[in-house]
Amino acid sequence: MPTAYTIVFVGITIFLSHYFASLFARTKVPDVLWLFIIGLLLGPIGGIVSLSNFGAVGPVFTTITLVFILFESGIDQRLEPLINSLGGTARITTYNFFGSCLVAAGITYFYTDLGVLRSLILGSIVGGTSSAVVTTLAKQYPMTERSSTILVLESAFSDVYTLAIPLTLLSAYKIGRVDVAFVTGQMIAAFLLAAMLGIAGAFLWSVLLNRMRTLQNTVFTTPAFVFIIYGIVEILNYSGPIAALAFGITLGNIDVLGPPIMKNVISRKPISLTDHERAFFSEAVFLLRTFFFVYIGISVRLQDWWMLMLGAIITGALFLIRIPIVRLAVPRDTPTKDAAFMATMIPKGLGAAVLASLPAQQGIPGGEIIQSVVFSVILCSTLFTTILTFLVDKTWVSNVYEWIFRISGLGKVKSN
Repeated sequence: MPTAYTIVFVGITIFLSHYFASLFARTKVPDVLWLFIIGLLLGPIGGIVSLSNFGAVGPVFTTITLVFILFESGIDQRLEPLINSLGGTARITTYNFFGSCLVAAGITYFYTDLGVLRSLILGSIVGGTSSAVVTTLAKQYPMTERSSTILVLESAFSDVYTLAIPLTLLSAYKIGRVDVAFVTGQMIAAFLLAAMLGIAGAFLWSVLLNRMRTLQNTVFTTPAFVFIIYGIVEILNYSGPIAALAFGITLGNIDVLGPPIMKNVISRKPISLTDHERAFFSEAVFLLRTFFFVYIGISVRLQDWWMLMLGAIITGALFLIRIPIVRLAVPRDTPTKDAAFMATMIPKGLGAAVLASLPAQQGIPGGEIIQSVVFSVILCSTLFTTILTFLVDKTWVSNVYEWIFRISGLGKVKSN
């Protein structure tokens, strides 16, 4: 696409994004869906743009978007609801990952000739949820703070599983052996060390802000420091998203988390953004997520219709298994309307797309099948999520979900 046309397209997309946002406020039809359709029309359907046009810029752009969204989400999280959400988060993250992995692997094993281990590789790739998509949608629908926090934390914590297990299974396939102890140790290290580095980085940044007060009102310095922390953690082969989220949470709660020994160097007042900074970051996140969802639509591949159908079958099964997972994982006093939203938010993102490309790149037989099916799951799960969340919010579909959860004993507190 010539440069002049690209610039025109960028401008039109920004205008359309604002229109879609206002449309969402009036009709509750998610703007994410329209942006995703634009990406599909530009990429796999229209053939106007392909991923190769973005080169190395594409992955960098998506990473910047993810860091911005996780940081903004983290800094708004207060400690009390966060602590109240940790139990539910750990359960839903673990249950959803392993349940989704086994269901997707079972369907793949039945319909293809990939075998057990390669089917498990595919299942583990689609076991998590997309932080960028979930964090955006969780803020747009009426849920309690605890339920929204559980969804956001699940999407970030699931990165520990979706990074460690697929890579380990790929190595196991190549060497012909699965090391369970290694997988477990790798996941624990990825989570704990990434969180510790994010927390330490937040304390360090608090010290710098307190000693150099003029930096606190400089718009780009805080996200720039988050980028540094994210990059260092990724270089050390730990989870950058976990570190970015931990950085934001710690920075937003520095008034209660600051240890007494540091009271002379850390401001006891919560470090928060000024109105000007909040307006800037709000617009920045809005802009980044606009092109993020267009980019996701462009990244989907539609060449093989059978693989697309298999991905749709797997996605449907994942949404079905999500219902008992939510029931088992969330606290019993969770409002049934919240549980309905939680059961419909399992989109897969670009992390899955990147991992799906590895088997083919490493010459593993059936790698192209894994990639095509995962891309189909990304497409279908994003579409299903946006459509189902809209239906739960606006139609009788909510009553069906709420009835299922109610007869199973959930929702002792009346939903708002």
